[in-house]
Amino acid sequence: MEIFAHRGASGNYPENTIAAFMEAARLPIFGVEFDVHMTADGELVVIHDESIDRTADGKGYVKDMSLAELKKHDFGNWFSPEFKGETIPTLAEVLDVFNPTDHKLNIELKSDIFPYEGMVEKVLDLIAERQMESRIIISSFDHSAVRTVKRFNPQIETAALFMEVLVHPVDYLNKIPADALHILFPAALRPTIAEVINSGMPVRTFTVNDETYAHTLKQAGVQAIFTDYPGKMYSFLTSN
Repeated sequence: MEIFAHRGASGNYPENTIAAFMEAARLPIFGVEFDVHMTADGELVVIHDESIDRTADGKGYVKDMSLAELKKHDFGNWFSPEFKGETIPTLAEVLDVFNPTDHKLNIELKSDIFPYEGMVEKVLDLIAERQMESRIIISSFDHSAVRTVKRFNPQIETAALFMEVLVHPVDYLNKIPADALHILFPAALRPTIAEVINSGMPVRTFTVNDETYAHTLKQAGVQAIFTDYPGKMYSFLTSN
């Protein structure tokens, strides 16, 4: 079973920071997952939430701040004083961390709340500049963004994100179109998801930090898990 480091090695490092990505880059895992928003001045930054309130020493929406304003905030100290001084990374900075590795990079477009006009094109341009297309999966809860990715670059692997139990998932995924299904792990064990697995389409589940659940999902034919503890999960899955 493939392992993706969820927001980097976010169990032991502040999520979506260079520290978390440097640790993930060091591990012999399959890939890493991270989230992209767009700033007021059109820059691509890696952060999960629409606002900085939870993971920084400030408040406000990413969309309302420039990159320079965001870079003034500390994104590590909330997790531990050890990481004081971590700043919000740009997408370019994160891609640079993984440029020397062979990890698969799952970029989640966080345009399901705010639409971020032009974000898809900017992300695809950056990937193309670095010639990393073959290493990328672009996922989103915003399925219109997934469709737009396919329209601009059919070669890029895409995935539709879901939290809930699905009816006729294969038909829907083909209609978007999406290449894979990324789904909350309890829902991944429902019979309709077995239809997706049996169709040959990759099913990947989030967020799996318990070894028992990982084993169950592996038995069910799930291709990959997203985990906050990639090192621990790698040790478990390679010995079981």
